[in-house]
Amino acid sequence: MSFRVGHGFDAHRLVEGRPFILGGVRIPFERGPLGHSDADVLAHALADAILGACSLGDLGRHFPDTDPRWKDADSMHLLEACARMAREGGYQLLNVDATVVVEAPKIAPHLDAIRENLTRTLRIDSSAVSVKAKTSEGMGYTGDGSGIAAYAVAALERSRP
Repeated sequence: MSFRVGHGFDAHRLVEGRPFILGGVRIPFERGPLGHSDADVLAHALADAILGACSLGDLGRHFPDTDPRWKDADSMHLLEACARMAREGGYQLLNVDATVVVEAPKIAPHLDAIRENLTRTLRIDSSAVSVKAKTSEGMGYTGDGSGIAAYAVAALERSRP
């Protein structure tokens, strides 16, 4: 058995006319993340953490923004595919922990629904899914309202070579 840890990060600009989707949950807000897919920073950071733990590259390697198939893609489907790649490689996802950094909208009221989505998508126990929301106290792109970021770690165990 080998224990692996992966780290993921994602950030997107917030713009008018885009839905605000986080962890597969649509949150009412006048702006949303700009990206090729639905720009769900939480799903992207978690996907990169899982891929990184398995040494499988990053999200862009598997779902490039130059490929029209991924235009407006549901990032939860991409996250599910990354978790499947890990399982197919002999890895078991033990837990994930993520932090979302954004000044507005407030994320806390949506955390239960987000955790539920992630639990279902990743096929792990809800006690193994942690998501936190933070502000950056008005500093930088996450604090001035122009962007959102997410950081994630994933712990996996490989049971076969």
